[in-house]
Amino acid sequence: MLTINMAVLLALIVILRLRRRTEARSRKDEKLTVAIVLVLGVLLAPTAFGQSILGVVSQLADGITQASR
Repeated sequence: MLTINMAVLLALIVILRLRRRTEARSRKDEKLTVAIVLVLGVLLAPTAFGQSILGVVSQLADGITQASR
């Protein structure tokens, strides 16, 4: 039985949707893209990959905060 990881499928959909030209998108199309990205984030958050991304972003935010002081 072949299974597809839902996060990988959503990531592929996001990449394909973001490759389109911005001028060709409607508001509904943009809202759908945002919803897909949010669901992708929820799926990735509890994984080890999601936690590593969170660590990198946290370190980046801390570095920017320290640099602005």
